[in-house]
Amino acid sequence: MDIRQEIGIHTKQVEEIIIKYLPKEEGYQKTVIEAMNYSFLSGGKRLRPMLLQETYRLFGGKSDIVEPFMAAIEMIHTYSLIHDDLPAMDNDEYRRGRKTTHVVYGEAMAILAGDALLNCAYETALEALKKEPGNVQIGRALCILASRAGIYGMVGGQTVDVENEGKPLDKEKLNFIYELKTGALIEGAMLIGAVLAGATKNEQNTIQEVARNVGLAFQIQDDILDVTSTMEVLGKPIGSDERNEKTTYVSIEGIEKAREDVRRLIQKASQSMDSLVVKNEFLNGLLEYLIYREK
Repeated sequence: MDIRQEIGIHTKQVEEIIIKYLPKEEGYQKTVIEAMNYSFLSGGKRLRPMLLQETYRLFGGKSDIVEPFMAAIEMIHTYSLIHDDLPAMDNDEYRRGRKTTHVVYGEAMAILAGDALLNCAYETALEALKKEPGNVQIGRALCILASRAGIYGMVGGQTVDVENEGKPLDKEKLNFIYELKTGALIEGAMLIGAVLAGATKNEQNTIQEVARNVGLAFQIQDDILDVTSTMEVLGKPIGSDERNEKTTYVSIEGIEKAREDVRRLIQKASQSMDSLVVKNEFLNGLLEYLIYREK
């Protein structure tokens, strides 16, 4: 299986699903909707909705209730990127090879676009209840979505990251930031897919462990790329971590140890996936690609 080609095919399929949930660019509030859609349609591999869908398929899910959650988790991811790029945060001018939202629409409108995408995510996820109002797994999935995006998830990790900018960090606190800031949405995506498909509690625990290891490895790889990649490949300026005086996994452990730990984490994730009775060859390949990506 050519995983890059397969991911390209799946990305198109996922995009066809999630763009259906974008709001129409009309009304007096048209500008903020344009800014939302500009950000959402800026490209990317759509890994989080793809992970959600493929985990759902792994456990035999066949309903379209998964679709609103796919769109919702990508909206949450997109809003976080808009806010990450703001002058008060990373102050980046490029994302995925084009101007960031605050550069194109102004800082105030970018903040509003992020806020709007977060609210729109929950509105969208709730669409699943219209499809299957009696499905109790939908409520459980909604709780996962909200918690992984909030103060005990992505926002919590981002908070600790911002508070410690320019300060030396130990490995324990850095791992905490990574597990929440980056790993929480990856974990949420896979766990939502498992829950919606009716996976057992033991299967959900296994998926959670897989996602935690993948999420940490993903962020370590991001640190590696910030040092070793180029703007042309990465689609955004490199070296931003050093410019912003951020402690990273690479700055603590060095490049070689960081690469070694990425390999160790993906091996643990693979072993956990192999322990499941159910199999999804594409999902296994996607997880490995996600770790060893070049951008």
